[in-house]
Amino acid sequence: MASPKNPAAPAKKAKAPAAAPAKKPAARAAQAQPAAPALADVRARIDGIDRQIQELIAQRAAFALQVGQAKGKLAAAVDYYRPEREAQVLRMVVDRNEGPLPDEVLVHVFREIMSACLAQQEPLKIGYLGPEGTFSQQAVLKHFGRSAHGLPLASIEEVFQEVGAGNADFGVVPVENSGQGTIQVTLDMFLTSPLKICGEVELKVHQYLLSRSGRIEDIERIYAHPQAFAQTSGWLRSNLPRAEKVPVSSNAEGARRARGSDDAAAIAGESAAHVYGLKKVIMQPIQDDQDNTTRFLVIGRKLFPPSGHDRTSILVFIHDKPGALFDVLSPFARHGISMNRIESRPSHQAKWEYAFFIDLAGHVEDEAMKRALAELEERVAKIKVLGSYPVAVP
Repeated sequence: MASPKNPAAPAKKAKAPAAAPAKKPAARAAQAQPAAPALADVRARIDGIDRQIQELIAQRAAFALQVGQAKGKLAAAVDYYRPEREAQVLRMVVDRNEGPLPDEVLVHVFREIMSACLAQQEPLKIGYLGPEGTFSQQAVLKHFGRSAHGLPLASIEEVFQEVGAGNADFGVVPVENSGQGTIQVTLDMFLTSPLKICGEVELKVHQYLLSRSGRIEDIERIYAHPQAFAQTSGWLRSNLPRAEKVPVSSNAEGARRARGSDDAAAIAGESAAHVYGLKKVIMQPIQDDQDNTTRFLVIGRKLFPPSGHDRTSILVFIHDKPGALFDVLSPFARHGISMNRIESRPSHQAKWEYAFFIDLAGHVEDEAMKRALAELEERVAKIKVLGSYPVAVP
């Protein structure tokens, strides 16, 4: 028997290496991918969806007319408007949204649909601080839609006067800015005005430097509202320290003046640039705070029912005595009501007498709010409910 180490022994055949798996041809891999839809087919489907949307909008408009008929013959268009109902509809839009469009886009679409449906009765007349192209006008469009009829007015005081006289159904006035604080003239108007707050609008404010030539080297003077100068003070110091700053009643008024000369500029929004034919000197906004936001109030002649997510604004006149502010605040703490804001102003009724403007979470018809206000009434000189209204929808 041969030894295993015997070279004469037959050698074992080595196994052939396994063959590498054959690669699939490119054509076969391509067949595994779903075929891209034809552009014509996609467009046809979009056209079909558009027809359905249009049909549904027409149905909604018809039902909106039935709502008006159910209410009967009312005195004016303002009597058909229900801000609490609109706020509820827009909140449902946000709650249902699963993308891909952001909440703000869908809210804007539904706001315009509701605006057009309401205008079937008669367009609302909305007073605002003019002229055309102001941020106040943008706030009107955001809250009431483009089917409302805007009335540009010369001052905040005039907005109050026109709404009070019935020449405007509602007014929109600025009340505070996130960086510069309260607009005092608006608060002071509430000291004597019987008007009520019916809503609020929060508007992102982007300030641009605008001029006729669009060249920064031409600018010798700048027109703007004092608030706009305050919001852009840092940028102006760094880039145009020698330019003359000319305060005007509104940014749109500044844009109107700037269009008359190549050496003038204005600080205003994009809408003012379109209205007055101006160019952006700098393509980016120039405000110091990129989250610059202004809050506007919607003023009208009556209070509205709760929407489910509301804010109440009150004006409290206090007795001049130690602990007066504690007396104002403690009832709300006891009844679990959150205070969103407090601001003091001279009452204009007696020397050294002050009034407190207070924003509270909730509606004046809520039981906790009723109890807190009743308790507060016993401790202060006077309470004036300025309004209970839906919290701003994005």
